[in-house]
Amino acid sequence: MRIRLIFSLKNKGAYLPFHHQYILAQFLKGLIVKGGQEEFFNYNFFNFSGLKGQTKVSRSGLHYYSSLVTLVVSAPDEPFIEYLLKQVFKTPKIELGNLILSPEYTEKEIEPPLETSNKFVCISPLVLLTPTFDDESGKRFINPDTDEFSDLLYESTLTRMEKSGWYDQEQMESFYKFQVVPDMNYVNKLREQQKKFARIYSVYDMDVKYEVRGYTLPFTLYAAGEVQEFVFKCGLGAFTHKGFGMLDLANNMPSQRTEPYKFKREGFVPYRAQTHEPRKNDERAENEDEKPEEGND
Repeated sequence: MRIRLIFSLKNKGAYLPFHHQYILAQFLKGLIVKGGQEEFFNYNFFNFSGLKGQTKVSRSGLHYYSSLVTLVVSAPDEPFIEYLLKQVFKTPKIELGNLILSPEYTEKEIEPPLETSNKFVCISPLVLLTPTFDDESGKRFINPDTDEFSDLLYESTLTRMEKSGWYDQEQMESFYKFQVVPDMNYVNKLREQQKKFARIYSVYDMDVKYEVRGYTLPFTLYAAGEVQEFVFKCGLGAFTHKGFGMLDLANNMPSQRTEPYKFKREGFVPYRAQTHEPRKNDERAENEDEKPEEGND
């Protein structure tokens, strides 16, 4: 299930770093541990987006100006989602970077039908490689229209699906059809405009900092229905449980496929704030193109 977690922003104009997935990951991990249920401490089959809202860019980072900001959280296991949301709503004041937030309500995304080919957009960066300690390989740029780009995603997806234990051997063997085809018109347009679709991001694992290259671009995935469902709920690529590789369907109106979910701050009346919805589906990953950044295309 995919849940939209909506927060009110108490200090409009406050900012997060451009690359803030590690801040969100540390926050969620802290809540998971704080709740005390050990069976969820090492649960890795959840995924989450970047923090979405009306933003302006400065040299400091992304300044948030909308009254509400949204975080999309996804996992196939409803008990885990319920556990995580309970911990969030037990925390009336949340500080993320310089932002002061309060959880207000949640919405459940109505699951869209998935075909054997779907066009996706990234709502958090897509990471291909898992680095080892004192290793720079995670920052290597891989051209999206190469076989290596697709093959690395195939290998990581099948490895995670096998580790989940949700599929038998016969099913796993049937998942051999897998191809990622990037929208190169989109990529080439960004290149012509000297904008970036691949950047360097920080990841913390076991208190060790790694740097990895993340990609934000639309692509079509050709794969079995079970594979499509897995990546839609659990993310695609490496470090998905740390907020990388979250996908959404392109050309789909997010505001038209949600329904109220049961978590809500007492006394708060939910409403749809148009300001926290991105303007165009293919730009949902917040290109952040105007700023100077580390990492080249």
